[in-house]
Amino acid sequence: MQIPAECRYLQFPYRNYRLRSIAVGRRRMKAIMEDTNMQTLPLRIGAGQDLRAVLDALVAQHHVEAAFVLQGVGSLSVARLRFAGRPEFTELRGDLEILTLGGSLSPDGPHLHVSVADDGGRVLGGHLGPGCIVRTTAEVLVALLPRHRFRREFDPATGFDELFVKA
Repeated sequence: MQIPAECRYLQFPYRNYRLRSIAVGRRRMKAIMEDTNMQTLPLRIGAGQDLRAVLDALVAQHHVEAAFVLQGVGSLSVARLRFAGRPEFTELRGDLEILTLGGSLSPDGPHLHVSVADDGGRVLGGHLGPGCIVRTTAEVLVALLPRHRFRREFDPATGFDELFVKA
């Protein structure tokens, strides 16, 4: 049976619950709703703000220990990127468009990746570093996960601090 488009999502304050099946009883519906406890937070970050600092502060501001940046677009005047396998950040200046932005937010700090295009259309991407300054605006969608905890712990298999998820 096809679920009508207007019935696919049930909206409650700060939460969206996906309707997985149209033929569910009250107990099953309650279990589905409790299992998908995610709060979406659309943001507009203004000119002159440090993009990474704003996102890093969200976890504490919203009293959660886990969140994801689902996507972001906008512009930067300064971008600091760390390319794969390099220890240092590379700074880009000029009119830069944010093409993609995503990653995880935790009390241990953000792990964010970004791709930006310069005014010639050349694209670079990597880890988003501190000091990325919004030029006009940044539109970001964040998912807060209040039932989870993200931690960065040393992983001997990779040699890096990696994400560990705890429910």
